[in-house]
Amino acid sequence: MTSKERAALRAQANSLEALIYIGKSGITDALVKQTEDAIKAHELIKLKVHMETSPISPRDAANELAAAVNADVIQVIGGVLVLYRYNPELHEAKPKTVVTAKPDRKKAATDKKSPKQYGKTK
Repeated sequence: MTSKERAALRAQANSLEALIYIGKSGITDALVKQTEDAIKAHELIKLKVHMETSPISPRDAANELAAAVNADVIQVIGGVLVLYRYNPELHEAKPKTVVTAKPDRKKAATDKKSPKQYGKTK
């Protein structure tokens, strides 16, 4: 991954909320499964490490989780980690659906003749 691609992903990650929190249990099988599911659904995910209670440092947690889910570590700042893994399913072109036009009711209402057109006056 190039530095420009990494920088673009860091920029996208700024607006993300953390999906996963790593606490006193550290990295467990359940946490790896949850990370796998999240990265499959979103490609780019943000995680937080509770530095006061976690037995593992944020950098070690990022490297261990990235290896477990086959992802790239985009950044580690303080207790915040960002991981990325490309998912081709999210980028597939979806077939376009054909939408038939419905008659515009407002236009139909304005097409009616006004009383003036019938020769009546107010």
